Amino acid sequence: MTIGHTSFFHIYTGNVYVCAVTRQNVNAALVFELLRCLVEVFKDYFGDFDENSIKNNFSLMYELLDEVLDFGYPQRTESEVLKTYITQQGVKSASQSLVEPQRITMQATGAMSWRKEGIRYKLNELFIDVIETVNMLLSHQGVELSADVQGSVMINCHLSGMPECKFGVNDKLSLQSRRRGNSGSSKGVDIDDISFHQCVRLGGTDKGITFVPPDGEFELMKYRLTSKISPPFKLIPIVRDLGRTRIEAKVVVKSLYKTMLVGNNIEVRLPCPSNTARVKLSCSKGKARFKAAEQAVIWRIKKLEGQKEVTLSAEIEIVPTTDREQRVTNKAPISMKFE
Repeated sequence: MTIGHTSFFHIYTGNVYVCAVTRQNVNAALVFELLRCLVEVFKDYFGDFDENSIKNNFSLMYELLDEVLDFGYPQRTESEVLKTYITQQGVKSASQSLVEPQRITMQATGAMSWRKEGIRYKLNELFIDVIETVNMLLSHQGVELSADVQGSVMINCHLSGMPECKFGVNDKLSLQSRRRGNSGSSKGVDIDDISFHQCVRLGGTDKGITFVPPDGEFELMKYRLTSKISPPFKLIPIVRDLGRTRIEAKVVVKSLYKTMLVGNNIEVRLPCPSNTARVKLSCSKGKARFKAAEQAVIWRIKKLEGQKEVTLSAEIEIVPTTDREQRVTNKAPISMKFE
């Protein structure tokens, strides 16, 4: 919002509005990101961010704001860096101010403010988790209408010193933005959107990602795919109306991945009409139950091997109604999630 020559930016979290004010022509995305980072810093220092925590920690918040912003310019927003010279009570440690002033200055103004120096571990470890979410919309005939994959690479780092790491990726991986002018077909994996943690050295990301990791857990990168998506499952729903008081539903789930792989914690949600009286269920694998509060049948399978087919049959009895439109609109899409 802009009033006169003054612009106001705000985010809403914990029933609190966090605002920023400027009279300059600034990057709006940068301001919103700064507000988000400030809230994360406050949460790291005193837990929940709400009205009571602000009242109880206002002096600490003033000190943090003084370190994060210098004359209105963002300087450092990493909690681990701020904690090296601002304690939980908001009072600087005397021993640190006498022994480590040079280290703190280098860390605050250097090129690697996300990682402090002098970190030591008896055992050097680094854990990498690739987490992907598949969003897919299918017609009642099993035809794919839309699909995308949203992924993130999470790293938990316990390494000594200032290590330089390289995360290798498939040689055929490429950014879609670089190929928009290329009319030839690509056999690789085209990424539509990608963003990196600030520790990543940008440039030459096609074959590897070089970075000096922060200490602890962080998100190295996140990305989105919209092409060449192979669904791990095929879901076939068959729904029939048997008169005014009965509906017969059958759901077939086929695992399309290799036999050596296993799908875990599979959950299929079959929506039911709001006037459902009772449901009779049978499934070839796992457990299924009707949850009246959620108006849906929940079918859970702990493990499913590749190239397998399982079925769920449901006979739904409903209270007679003359509202035909209600019966039609209650046929919501079937959803599925898995690991």
